[in-house]
Amino acid sequence: MHLAYPAVLAALLFCIGLYGVLARRNAILVLMSVELMLNAVNLNLVAFDVWLRDALHAGQALTLFTIAIAAAEIGIGLAIVLMVYRNRGTSDVDRLRDTAEGHSPDDGDQDAPEEAAAAPAHTTEAAA
Repeated sequence: MHLAYPAVLAALLFCIGLYGVLARRNAILVLMSVELMLNAVNLNLVAFDVWLRDALHAGQALTLFTIAIAAAEIGIGLAIVLMVYRNRGTSDVDRLRDTAEGHSPDDGDQDAPEEAAAAPAHTTEAAA
């Protein structure tokens, strides 16, 4: 088997995933595109491992490590997307900036800090 076939397929998968990351607004589709890019990398790792005939099979071992990291990434990513959707009502990536700033775009420029009258943490009482 020639190395060019899996390398071209991996390049196509990676380009499709990159387009999905750059063009999509839905956070779940962005996560799916990242997974597609990781699978393209895994395909390259296994193809080069077979082509080099490595005795330790380092490419396949690294592929298993990448799959484990990808599984953890998608679990945490989906949890974050679900919490954002629950709080904001949308999973639009463009609106996540507003979540980080702490106010909606309709509020205007009201960046003045809130003054809270808090009681001191330690109070001493005189015994009578």
